[in-house]
Amino acid sequence: MTVQEKESALLSKIPFASTNSFSQSFLDYIGGKESLTPFYKELPEIENFKGQLENRNFPSGHRTVVAEVLEKQYEGFDLSESTKRNIDLIRDQKTFTITTGHQLNIFTGPLYFIYKIVTVIRACESLKEKYPQYNFVPVYWMASEDHDFDEISHFRFNGKKFSWNTDQTGAVGRFNTKELKSIFEEIISIPGFFQEAYLKRKTLAEAGRHYVNALFGDKGLVVIDADDHNLKTLLKPVITDDIFKGSPKKLVEATSQQLENLGYKTQVFPREINFFYLKDNVRSRIVSSEGMYEVLDTDIRFSESALQAEIEEFPERFSPNVVLRPLYQELLLPNLAYVGGPSELVYWLQLKDVFQHFETTFPLLMPRNFAGVVTPNILSKIKKEGLSFEEIFSDENELIKTKVSENSSHELALGSELERLDSVFNEVMTQAMGIDPTLEKLVAAERKKTENCIHKIEKKLLKAEKRNQETLVNRIYSIKEALFPGGSPQERKDNFLNFYIPDPNFIDSCMECFDAFDYRFHLITAYE
Repeated sequence: MTVQEKESALLSKIPFASTNSFSQSFLDYIGGKESLTPFYKELPEIENFKGQLENRNFPSGHRTVVAEVLEKQYEGFDLSESTKRNIDLIRDQKTFTITTGHQLNIFTGPLYFIYKIVTVIRACESLKEKYPQYNFVPVYWMASEDHDFDEISHFRFNGKKFSWNTDQTGAVGRFNTKELKSIFEEIISIPGFFQEAYLKRKTLAEAGRHYVNALFGDKGLVVIDADDHNLKTLLKPVITDDIFKGSPKKLVEATSQQLENLGYKTQVFPREINFFYLKDNVRSRIVSSEGMYEVLDTDIRFSESALQAEIEEFPERFSPNVVLRPLYQELLLPNLAYVGGPSELVYWLQLKDVFQHFETTFPLLMPRNFAGVVTPNILSKIKKEGLSFEEIFSDENELIKTKVSENSSHELALGSELERLDSVFNEVMTQAMGIDPTLEKLVAAERKKTENCIHKIEKKLLKAEKRNQETLVNRIYSIKEALFPGGSPQERKDNFLNFYIPDPNFIDSCMECFDAFDYRFHLITAYE
């Protein structure tokens, strides 16, 4: 594919508010609503990175630890020169990261996983152009310690759901992946790097590093797995504070109350202890009970002194929940911005005071790129029906009704008839009330009954005209199902293999089309 073809793959950019796809909280945040400004540092505009670069509070010793851990984690992997260089650059005081995180969904999961990573890479490229005296490293943080297997166990390809069934428990990053062999027997066209990842690597985390490196290694992407003794050693002060003092719970609850007072629904609910105990096939909550500390659903119990000793010797056995995972990330990386989806960024707004408490710089909160892939077949249908790209985001029934009405030679709406009917009933009501006021309810009831009859007729007229325009209606159904399969956004449902297998340049097209600092919904086309 030529550069010209890549550039032409961008069809349109739609304002977020016009897509009917985002929460008001997210729209208010990215729109800079004044009431939300106390809950973040600055909006993620490229000019605002100057202050972040100059004021990023990051311990130099952490750089060495992280670089050494990354070099060890990448042993036995085929690294590009750019990734090798970026790992080494983390030691440099003038190097900073842009990070995104995601669960270890099998075969990458939904499309937006790819979009997240493309966004961090493109952001680093743009920042290097703007601030050439600094180095910018794109990072993918693997959520290897998550234990919600149901969320990662499936993906959708060619309209079919493929699932992984296993009895393994605990942190998913430690799962053995050999059971995934059956999926390769069902989809023979899966790229070879997935087979190498899942059948030759030992764990799901190693498999994730393998295929992400295969897809993005040439762009210098660095993958970090925070399930590590040396990395968790840097987290020990936070573990101790949370378990024995409970500071995060108090801070997040106070911030959450402030947000709720402004009318925003909060998403993160802190616990007395915001750590899981992580060992072997166990990842369970730690709770305080009658002077002891228990690991739920196990026989593991600690006295306070024993738990303090456990933290000191085995910090890797303490896994932060959603409240403290963001802090852990920013403690490890010289990060400037976190790239996430709308729900992620909104819950980060609850955490600023936690960062301040632990004297850690709060990152800029940067939306990932959002996109819909329009195949040539669907693009042809859009053009044939004269649909604008913004109209695609309309409610399906309303869109069909509008287009059927526009293309009909008949008047399908009976609004003028209802107006005349309303006038008649007003006259009848006046006359009836003059004779007997008790007739008011009768007249009102008959008016309502007649209006319902007119609405029923109107629906029948529209239904009949839909049959007359069956081709148009089916095209709209087809367009909506392609971009909103099952009523959900394509990027949250379909796997990238739907587009990568027919067009191995699909990711390159995303790289060419996406602008990390253009906060609009991208529509792009792809080959079939």
